Amino acid sequence: MITARDRKHKKIRTKISGTSTCPRLSVYKSNTALYAQLIDDDKSITLVSITGTDALKIGSEIAKKAIAKKIEKVVFDRGGYIYTGKVRALAESARKAGLKF
Repeated sequence: MITARDRKHKKIRTKISGTSTCPRLSVYKSNTALYAQLIDDDKSITLVSITGTDALKIGSEIAKKAIAKKIEKVVFDRGGYIYTGKVRALAESARKAGLKF
């Protein structure tokens, strides 16, 4: 069953793509956890990933891991979710920790 979020995510993914110098910060929410990963779409590999329940902690941790790998600029992929609540908190936390997008 294709949901409205799936349609939005597909539309977003046609417009954005990650590279090794500017990877895609992908966000996924389940009922219990929040997942974030940096993806290089050219090579189809995940560079950094983290999971948890606290959006602020996940945002700052993914930024720390990215900066450790010398990645400062990313493209934000909200995964079809509305930019509010946990998705917004994760994005703002990552920005405060040093990622640029």
